[in-house]
Amino acid sequence: MRGEERDDVDHALGGSGRSERHTCAKVLAFLLAFQQSDGRGTMGNDQSDGNDSTTTADGTGTTDRDGAAVFDAKNLLGGIGLVRDPHGRLRELRDECPVHAGSVSGIFGVVGSDNYLIPDDQQVSVFTYDDVDRGFRDAATLSNEYYVPSLRDVIGRTILEMDPPEHQRYRALLQGAFTKAEMVRWETDFVRDIVTRQIDRLAPLGKGDLAADFAFHYPITVIAVAVGLPVDHIPTFYEQSAKLTNVAIAAPERMAARDALTAVIEATIAERRAEPKPDLVSILAHAEVVMPDGERERLTDDEIVAFVRLLVPAGAQTTYRTLTNLLFALLTHPEQLALLRADRSLIPRAIEEGLRWEAPLLSFGRIATHDTEIAGHAVAAGTTVNLCVHSANRDPQRWPDPDRFDITRPPRGHVSFGQGNHICLGIHFARMELRVALEVILDRLPGLRLAAGPDDDIHIGGLSTRSALRLPCEWDVPEATRSNA
Repeated sequence: MRGEERDDVDHALGGSGRSERHTCAKVLAFLLAFQQSDGRGTMGNDQSDGNDSTTTADGTGTTDRDGAAVFDAKNLLGGIGLVRDPHGRLRELRDECPVHAGSVSGIFGVVGSDNYLIPDDQQVSVFTYDDVDRGFRDAATLSNEYYVPSLRDVIGRTILEMDPPEHQRYRALLQGAFTKAEMVRWETDFVRDIVTRQIDRLAPLGKGDLAADFAFHYPITVIAVAVGLPVDHIPTFYEQSAKLTNVAIAAPERMAARDALTAVIEATIAERRAEPKPDLVSILAHAEVVMPDGERERLTDDEIVAFVRLLVPAGAQTTYRTLTNLLFALLTHPEQLALLRADRSLIPRAIEEGLRWEAPLLSFGRIATHDTEIAGHAVAAGTTVNLCVHSANRDPQRWPDPDRFDITRPPRGHVSFGQGNHICLGIHFARMELRVALEVILDRLPGLRLAAGPDDDIHIGGLSTRSALRLPCEWDVPEATRSNA
């Protein structure tokens, strides 16, 4: 990146003594430039208004159709447009046997992220809560090296593929960036401002698509600001991240996305090592942990680059899908939404119930390190084991009437964030983002309701990834807001 561009980025991210709240104004300006001129976001599929192109915030002139195609490809690999509702079949599979041969996608007769690289005859899938939970917790038997073939070349060696003891060292260095205290600071400094500004742009309209206009854009904006990446390039980051994690995209295109994202991350690391700022890259660049042998460990630049390359897609895409699924659940269960309006203390339980009821990812993969058994089913060393969280989260042995969405359900731990030593590192981050989004939506969109037309088919779709692509809504516009619109 040219020096003058980096100076502009430094200015946008709060250099020369500016606070992070100045960042939010510029973030929203660039975000609005990214979205189409009529105010709708671009998500691919039926979200486009037919415009050929728009100039993105980074000046690349990326076309809407090209950008949409990236996300269409990602959605297709996740089964969106191929599988509508897998839960009936998952229930049958769970009732028949805790473990089945093959990948989940293979069982459903589609090609997905779980069987694109690994043949079905080298896989088994696990469906009951107890067995999925045990699988997550048994790192000695089920290894995270599952992720090496799909992600190592484009992401780098990250915590996602590590097993103990290497995993403990790396996690110890990273976890300080995601503490509850740090999430409180993020919420105050920029997350709530980003949500409020995006929702306030929609509020005077009285209607909008909360998937395309809000949920699709919100998480990547937060990630960019939290990490310390230049806000000018948010649209490009989003497209690059979608390419990185899509094994169906040609290797040269994935590598080009990797290299472009790497250049920006490396420049940011160099700046933060010289002059720390209140962002995640600065925390990681200066993190230090004392190991059991007394040695002090720090993250290398390559390790930070790999982690950020992982965080951008993992943090943005999963939160976007989780938020659309939660909003869909509330909008299609108006009695539950009414309970939430009446009692905001139910928000944390609504978030957990949404994660249980419709997680963004269907399953997590592992590799058997030795010959073993799962629920009496022989599993040979080297076999891919798919831990199906969607089935586990609706296991009637753990939750009565599990297909019902009920925010008053007594809390019980689910497996949407995984379990064991690989439980999601950003668990507090995700919960905070979801909570703030719900709070601002309830505050600023009174009377929120689904506004599907007679020909609209609004639903959560997909298999290996699950999300609602469209959430057309209406809400009441206060007179003061309407007069200022």
